[in-house]
Amino acid sequence: MVIATASAEETALASFPPLRISEIPAEPKLCFQSGIAAYRVLTGREPADADIDDNDRFDRHVLASILAVAAAEGGTIAERTGLMASELAVLLAGHFPDARQFAAAWWVKNDPPADEEAAMVRDLLLGNRSTAGDVGRWLAAMVARRSMEPNHLWEDLGLRERSELTRLLERHFAPLASRNTNNMRWKRFFYRLMCEDDGFVMCTTPVCSECRDFELCFGEESGESRLARQRRALELSAVNLNESGAAQSSPARR
Repeated sequence: MVIATASAEETALASFPPLRISEIPAEPKLCFQSGIAAYRVLTGREPADADIDDNDRFDRHVLASILAVAAAEGGTIAERTGLMASELAVLLAGHFPDARQFAAAWWVKNDPPADEEAAMVRDLLLGNRSTAGDVGRWLAAMVARRSMEPNHLWEDLGLRERSELTRLLERHFAPLASRNTNNMRWKRFFYRLMCEDDGFVMCTTPVCSECRDFELCFGEESGESRLARQRRALELSAVNLNESGAAQSSPARR
């Protein structure tokens, strides 16, 4: 006799409270036009008001930020975050139970296709872990996948500033973080370490200050976060819509 066993993701999804029909999104893939809305659903607050006073709350903020920015990009959340389907289901069930109405929409039956470059970054991070448990393992995959995006890494993780990325790496990947003594851009630093581990030299000169790529490695990484930009764009759109509506409702001048 064959005994059917539930998969890890099915077990995780079963742990969510049952849904009422009114809670099920009609178009789950189109639920979030901005990462801010996704972050609010996950945490119950605005990104600007994130509570990061202790490590556990900081970890939850980081996970929510990555999920939120991925949700706003379209596509499957598993692929945009680099997680396996079972990992995403367990993460949502364990850290964001209030997001139960989106768990089924975000969960996909098949795992995302493997990306060799992202896998290399993930393995680098896994080899430098400083915390035990699932969160560090998830973050290795998530940071690696988001490293494939074109913006500053802290932006593509949905974080509010570079210092949050530094805190993340110092907490979960301390051996790696401690090697960045010159405050090189983190994405650039990952690739430098991978090259060195393979016996290659990425740099064109032995002294960084004399290198023509200095700005690429050490340039300023300040700016407005992606979630903040989305919020500003939505507010501006609402203002324009209100002004347009007011203009249309005003009596025409003779």
